[in-house]
Amino acid sequence: MDFLRPSTLAEALALKAGRPEALPLAGGTDVMVELNFDRRRPAALLDLGGIGELAEWSSSGEGIRLGAAVPYTRLITELGERLPGLALAARTVGSPQIRNRGTVGGNLGAASPAGDTHPVLLATGARIEAASVRGTRLVPAEEFYLGVKRNALAEDELITAVHLPPAAGPQQFAKVGTRNAMVIAVCSFALALEPGRVGAAIGSAAPTPRRVPAAEEFLTGELPWDAPVPLPDSVKRRFGELVAAAAEPIDDVRGTAAYRRHALAVLARRSLTWAWQDIVERGQACA
Repeated sequence: MDFLRPSTLAEALALKAGRPEALPLAGGTDVMVELNFDRRRPAALLDLGGIGELAEWSSSGEGIRLGAAVPYTRLITELGERLPGLALAARTVGSPQIRNRGTVGGNLGAASPAGDTHPVLLATGARIEAASVRGTRLVPAEEFYLGVKRNALAEDELITAVHLPPAAGPQQFAKVGTRNAMVIAVCSFALALEPGRVGAAIGSAAPTPRRVPAAEEFLTGELPWDAPVPLPDSVKRRFGELVAAAAEPIDDVRGTAAYRRHALAVLARRSLTWAWQDIVERGQACA
């Protein structure tokens, strides 16, 4: 196995173009597990850890550009207020040691249906920046996930950043696991609310993470933004039903399909309750 360690992004893209079979290595929290268990034996590893520009983020009028190699710990501490949903998801990832190494870019590269950041990226309308020697393009999160551990990258492309709008309203992320911490999701749910827009997405409950458009459309018509008051239970219940109906779960060692659907409905109701309560309390404070 060859070990390639570029020091600049341009060098990395040139190496990827010449060795498309090279497996990118950022934090290594997914890749090293697969290597240790002999699940993968790539011809080459492309270590991106020495490329400083991938570990930077910036803010502009167009939103926040999060470098693909910014670790979860920095995402939480530096961007928690502007990207609260993504920060919530990052807090559920592994142990502190894993969060110090793991990255959103790595989560995207693995494209596991159970990846914790995926539902948030979908719910918030994120775009993934993919670069090669041919140029750079932005891929909407909804078009990025093609199948189980399959993404829309060309063989010569690297994920260089994620573009997200700063939160314009409350955001939530919740997941169910077989224990309380350091666990892969049995299912997960993300919600982003802002006036005129509802973003909602599920993870670990279908071949790919996915948005739930029927639930989004229903809730958009039900939220009383002009005069925020607590939502009736019937709205929360129907929202949960529509979220669960969008899933295509399977039975596996972590849970049954029926349990995943039930849990998604519960997560959706709870997330909506927490997010909308934030809106109600803000309205009362302003009054």
